[in-house]
Amino acid sequence: MNFAEITDDSSVYPGEYVYHEPSKAIVLVGAFNRDEDFIRGLRNGRLMEDRISHFKKINLTKREARLRRISRCTSCKGS
Repeated sequence: MNFAEITDDSSVYPGEYVYHEPSKAIVLVGAFNRDEDFIRGLRNGRLMEDRISHFKKINLTKREARLRRISRCTSCKGS
């Protein structure tokens, strides 16, 4: 897992997970506003807001992404 700076040309979407450096926590993004320089999201079940520069994007390698896939139940597939 690598962390990348959020630059002027990168986008952050609601529903995406980002890393909050000061609290060392993974945050679920709820709102991204470049004009007002903030990201609002959920951390530990609570709403938080901070400057964009305090967040980093999470980049998974292809192998890590493959390992994190959710397997589905296939017991009903044959019937």
